[in-house]
Amino acid sequence: MPKRGLGMNVLQAARERISFVFDRFSKIYVSFSGGKDSTTMLHLVVDEAKKRGLKVAVLFIDLEAQYKMTIDHVQKMFDMYRDYIEPYWIALPLQLRNAVSMYEPHWICWEPGKEEIWVRQPPKSAITDQSYFPFFRYAMEFEEFVEDFGRWYGGADLTACFVGIRADESLNRYRTLITDKIRYQGKSWTTWKGENVFNVYPIYDWRTEDIWTHSGKFGLPHNRLYDYMHKAGLSIHQQRICQPYGDDQRKGLWLYHLLEPETWPKVVARVNGANSGALYAQETGNILGRIRISKPEGHTWESFSKLLLASMPPKTKEHYSNKIAVFLKWWAERGYEFGIPDEADPKDEAAKKVPSWRRICKVLLRNDYWCKGLSFTQTKSDAYEKYMKVMKERRKQWGYLIW
Repeated sequence: MPKRGLGMNVLQAARERISFVFDRFSKIYVSFSGGKDSTTMLHLVVDEAKKRGLKVAVLFIDLEAQYKMTIDHVQKMFDMYRDYIEPYWIALPLQLRNAVSMYEPHWICWEPGKEEIWVRQPPKSAITDQSYFPFFRYAMEFEEFVEDFGRWYGGADLTACFVGIRADESLNRYRTLITDKIRYQGKSWTTWKGENVFNVYPIYDWRTEDIWTHSGKFGLPHNRLYDYMHKAGLSIHQQRICQPYGDDQRKGLWLYHLLEPETWPKVVARVNGANSGALYAQETGNILGRIRISKPEGHTWESFSKLLLASMPPKTKEHYSNKIAVFLKWWAERGYEFGIPDEADPKDEAAKKVPSWRRICKVLLRNDYWCKGLSFTQTKSDAYEKYMKVMKERRKQWGYLIW
């Protein structure tokens, strides 16, 4: 879709959008991560709150295994705006993805009973009481918590959650903004999140350069971790701040020992596979450090795939087997009723135009847990257990219980 100019710069546009929301929404909060985009978002929203003599809530979900510089920055922002914000610093046991191990595909931040291996201790001001929120469930997922928090905070009022995402940042974020969703009064930079809650993205059309221009021009504080990333050789478009063990985030896991050597051993000790994940993901982003894969002598890609499945822990094996069964069934209904080929043209495989067992092998070797290489997206967590039970029955019907 072509971009259309609005006759103003992105800062003016963002300020107008924020003012529009303040005029119409009773409850307002900012989803804050400590990264460059959410920091810019917080600065802009608090500017509007100051003009109106209002307070806004700020939600920061502390994922434990985070850079000390990020935590210091978050604390600095909370202190700087203490008169204008209602802080919610969350340090509760949430389930997170661990993409660096097949044996521990998830981990729980702030897990009770594992205090001795926590990367750090939560600040005294953090919410650590599991009974604080009526909706909280032990080891609920990050995304679940975010959505439930919005409904809880808003109550019966029209509620806006300001989120600092930009369309240029990634294809998934671009999709968030352009796909067919319910908008508030037709505004393309809003999405309905259920009941009376809307996400608002006033800086969706900013570039990375705009973020840093805004920070520099107005002398606003930013997370100094980005300065160290720059010194480490990362371009402004490569710099990311998030929990280190996720599917996409593991590419930056190796940076911990370079940027914060005192944090690195704690990150390694915290979850299964972190050390090897950092070693092999540094160059390619793959857990095994491979883009080109090869099969053992005497194996086809199909037999190698089944060998890999057989070597996995039962729960992980069941997860991948369900995904592969859906993949095979989908292609069986589209001209491959007698089975998919062992391999196909590499370009067609890369473009996901054709199925093959080599594509399946790549997913397994890369520990691609949500099987994005097979065109899947992440399964909604609240439906996942039901999905697993349904898939077990379907695999019996389809005849894919051989793995």
